[in-house]
Amino acid sequence: MSEKELTPAEEAAARAKEQAEQDALPYKWTQTIGDVDILISGIPGTMKGRDLVVDLKKQAISAGIKGQAPIIKGDLPHTIHVDDSTWTLVPAPNGTKTIEIHLDKVNKLEWWAHVVKDAPKIDVSKIVPENSKLSDLDGETRGMVEKMMYDQRQKEMGKPTSDDQKKADILKKFQEQHPEMDFSKAKIQ
Repeated sequence: MSEKELTPAEEAAARAKEQAEQDALPYKWTQTIGDVDILISGIPGTMKGRDLVVDLKKQAISAGIKGQAPIIKGDLPHTIHVDDSTWTLVPAPNGTKTIEIHLDKVNKLEWWAHVVKDAPKIDVSKIVPENSKLSDLDGETRGMVEKMMYDQRQKEMGKPTSDDQKKADILKKFQEQHPEMDFSKAKIQ
């Protein structure tokens, strides 16, 4: 079953609703294919790291000010490398402080729809990866991601994917080696 194509107006409304849901969260978050960064702004400027409670687990997060309800708390949608995930308290220009949390994804080929499972989701199919970040991936993973991106662009333009092109090239080479054969009814499967 294919998904129904949205009109530009429906698409814009869906994006606006998604943006409003994200703006309403008590934190901001961004991601690359390999990590997630969370910013919790408006922490009183007098606070120090010891005044906070930040608990990062393999598949859960909790962060906030000691003695208060956590600002963010819940199960992560995917696992993280706890040892490679960090947090810091950074002074903001307006005199407050910001908690910066960096989560290192275990699966470096997966976009997250949300930071915690009970938060509103974003449409991950609309994410356009930053090409510069491809350089962070190891060779094999990078090659696979680049091939997927190339094939996606080719499909969108109605052109053959890399696999389709490879099959066509093999057929063409075979035809050149066997001019005596009739390929007029040949189909590439």
